[in-house]
Amino acid sequence: MASKIFEVSGFRDKRFVFKDRDDAGKVLAEMLSPYYEKAKETLVLAIPSGGVPIGLGVAKGLSLPLDLIIVRKIPVPGNPEAGFGALTLDGDVFLNEELVAFLRLSPKEIEDQITKVKTDLQERNFIFRQGTPFPDVINKTVLMADDGLASGYTMLACVETVRRKGASKIVVAVPTAPERSVFRISPIVEEVFCPNIRTGRYFAVADAYANWYDLTRNEVLTRLQEAGFPKTSNSHTD
Repeated sequence: MASKIFEVSGFRDKRFVFKDRDDAGKVLAEMLSPYYEKAKETLVLAIPSGGVPIGLGVAKGLSLPLDLIIVRKIPVPGNPEAGFGALTLDGDVFLNEELVAFLRLSPKEIEDQITKVKTDLQERNFIFRQGTPFPDVINKTVLMADDGLASGYTMLACVETVRRKGASKIVVAVPTAPERSVFRISPIVEEVFCPNIRTGRYFAVADAYANWYDLTRNEVLTRLQEAGFPKTSNSHTD
């Protein structure tokens, strides 16, 4: 599959190009607008937590419906900010085999981390979706929104899930990513929209944002409820 990659040339290799996630969502919406504004049989799927403001901005800017896809990275033991793969609600595991080998993770260490993530996945699905079914994506175009790619394995898991559920076209929409991750994801989707692509050995999603912090579950729930997403309980905190 030959994927088209869209970026903002003036943002290449720059840091702090977005004020915050809301600003990044607007930039993405402007990029996508000529192709997907009010498009038929099209929806936006955001990846909580950080992808929710991005997805909201894209959905609002394009007048498209928004929904969620719950996928979690599998954290490196002792370093929860780093991940060596991703796990879906369907139980599919996607491992960065090169990193697993480099870290010399044992099968038990891998399985222990997966078990922890499974519990978190179910909890997040209950909190954010409250039992609402996954949207029908058969023969539809799906815009996959997150606040950035790091290794790309979380997005890879999302793409494989949505493809298996019958989506006819998948577009990845993220504000920032390392070039290597764009090249990793681009062969399995139709298009990638990423205004801030960076080269070099070191990469952090946070470096694209002047104002960056981890969203709490209550913040995500509040944003979703304000946008009219299916009503959920606001009694959970991080």
